[in-house]
Amino acid sequence: MRKGILENKYSNPDENNSSFAKRLWIYQKERFPFFGHGILVAAFSFSAISYSRICRGAEGFVDWTTFLVGVFTTISLFFLVRIFDEFKDAEDDARYRKELPVPRGLISLGELKMIGIVLAILQIVLNGLFFPKMLFLYVVVIFYLCLMGKEFFIPSWLKKHQFWYVVSHMFIIPLIDIYASGLDWLLAEVGAPHGLVFFFGVSYMNGIVLEIGRKIRSPQDEQTGVLTYSSMLGAGKAVKYWIAVLFVTLILSMAASYYAGYGWMAYAILGSIFLICCVPALLFLNGHVPKYAKAIEWSSAGWTIAMYLSLGGIPMLEQFWRGF
Repeated sequence: MRKGILENKYSNPDENNSSFAKRLWIYQKERFPFFGHGILVAAFSFSAISYSRICRGAEGFVDWTTFLVGVFTTISLFFLVRIFDEFKDAEDDARYRKELPVPRGLISLGELKMIGIVLAILQIVLNGLFFPKMLFLYVVVIFYLCLMGKEFFIPSWLKKHQFWYVVSHMFIIPLIDIYASGLDWLLAEVGAPHGLVFFFGVSYMNGIVLEIGRKIRSPQDEQTGVLTYSSMLGAGKAVKYWIAVLFVTLILSMAASYYAGYGWMAYAILGSIFLICCVPALLFLNGHVPKYAKAIEWSSAGWTIAMYLSLGGIPMLEQFWRGF
């Protein structure tokens, strides 16, 4: 029996008193699905490295030990972001989102803190053993993550200014992207390719696409105290903002394609993906149906994966194929 377990009407005593491994498994399924997020972040890392190598004309890929250690670091960094958010949002979650794992007692903040410490130690040890040069970029990411955890020491102001909250917090994504791409250019001791500026821009905007996309709800699904863009802006206006952000990301992805020398076919593919992803948004505008709101969230994830694979992953896989 665990001591000091939080309980509310959503608590499941059997789950709350089960082994740590089982509780962690349930937690990750709800808050950070390792399989789904792992695929997304692995694609993110693979594409960042691939795009860097393609832009600078390097043959082949980095060695697989470098890639696997890098992927572990990037996935665990995003998991640390999730853990930091649990602490940052603890008060609001306890008040308005009692069904979440921490408020209902499935896992404690203390346990999440220990997981975070273990992950950070593993990150430092692995990077220090395999490529000490990467520790500087790693420390930059961790420093910014700590600032996010403290809400840049202006939590009240940021809470009242959601635009600046999103703008400031999304920088963590291109920072992790800089780390991932550095597994190529930094370890090769060459300058970062100029095209990476646009690739990082795509990463930044992808974060905003995901952020807005997952917080659009139909009016009947809105919950008191749960911040959504559809409740702040109105469902129609929120969707239009999402489409606008998607379009800006499209333009940046085309610029990144230009610097990589991909040609007109890449523009056609990117434009087609954009139009397909806009379909659920247009359907939602015609009728605020819950299934279309959920489809916007899925389109956001699909768009993000498609962008990374189109800009770096698939061109690198084509190189592998030609090499056989």
